[in-house]
Amino acid sequence: MNKLEFNTLVIQQSESLKAYARNFTRDQDDANDLVQDTLLKAVTYFKNFKEGTNLKGWLYTIMKNTFINNYRRIVKTNSFITKEEEITSANLVVSATKNGGENKFVMEDINDALSSLSDDYYVPFTMYFEGYKYHEISDHLNIPIGTVKTRIHVARKVMKKTLSTYKFN
Repeated sequence: MNKLEFNTLVIQQSESLKAYARNFTRDQDDANDLVQDTLLKAVTYFKNFKEGTNLKGWLYTIMKNTFINNYRRIVKTNSFITKEEEITSANLVVSATKNGGENKFVMEDINDALSSLSDDYYVPFTMYFEGYKYHEISDHLNIPIGTVKTRIHVARKVMKKTLSTYKFN
């Protein structure tokens, strides 16, 4: 298969890629950006595609990995830039839904539940929530990785119990 045929097949998948991208981003513009990044990577790495491979699956994998890498980059950037105790409303825009007042009460409940955790549980839980890996938390706190996992698990259970008025799946 030559590059022109490959490009044609890739472009034919763009509509299904847009629908798949919306599942990740929940935003039309971000979904279009993700599709564009995916198509660019597919065309750029045309030589890595093996004929007979499921093209749609290959493109979905590129998209998923691109989204994950972008998300990790944003989390890392935000962890270096934002060093605030409170989460600002600008950072909540993505998760804000119907009612700002309702969300304020929910965030207050979450912050109260977090503040009720002892430092032994609060630090590993928040580090994990911010995107750190278990081994990074373990190295940072100088505790075994099993202890990190246990503390995160216990913190989750405490948070779930404290926030039992909200439904969890």
